[in-house]
Amino acid sequence: MDSGQHATRRQPGILRRFLSFVICIAVVLAAAWGIRTYVVEPFEVPSASMETTIMTGDRLFAEKVSYHFTDVQPGDIVVFSDPQVPSRVLVKRVIATEGQTVSMSGGTLYIDGVAQSEPYVTGETYPLSQTAGNVSISYPYVVPEGEVWVMGDNRENSSDSRYFGSIDEDTIFGKAILTYWPLDRIGLL
Repeated sequence: MDSGQHATRRQPGILRRFLSFVICIAVVLAAAWGIRTYVVEPFEVPSASMETTIMTGDRLFAEKVSYHFTDVQPGDIVVFSDPQVPSRVLVKRVIATEGQTVSMSGGTLYIDGVAQSEPYVTGETYPLSQTAGNVSISYPYVVPEGEVWVMGDNRENSSDSRYFGSIDEDTIFGKAILTYWPLDRIGLL
């Protein structure tokens, strides 16, 4: 090679650039799918059962990691598959976990015989029909192993464990952690 000449770098062909673009898009889509499937997923609140904590139509994120390392706790707001219509998603508050006893009297909720202070609740807490939703529920109710008792914060407008019984922990998609829409309601749950 002559000292005045320089080697020219060959430009990548259009096929190679297109292939790089396709690979980049595939990696981004795979990462998004992995995050949504295993880490955090967005959900829309379908009903007024959690008002005024979460409003109808609010959109929230539910994280899916913590319940692999810790147990579901009373007070957690969870997203789960509706026991009566499995394709439908519900959002409710965990009231009691396995082994705890749930009862209601005079508009007050009792867990293991202790009246609960629930400042987030709208309305009073009454048991629904003991045969509601094709499930026979009698009180006091002991939550079975591997299950949780869930209720909406809007007690007078909530189809919850009083209606369909306790739910299997395996039907829980995740713990609601953040409302992200509408913008004026952004906040941690």
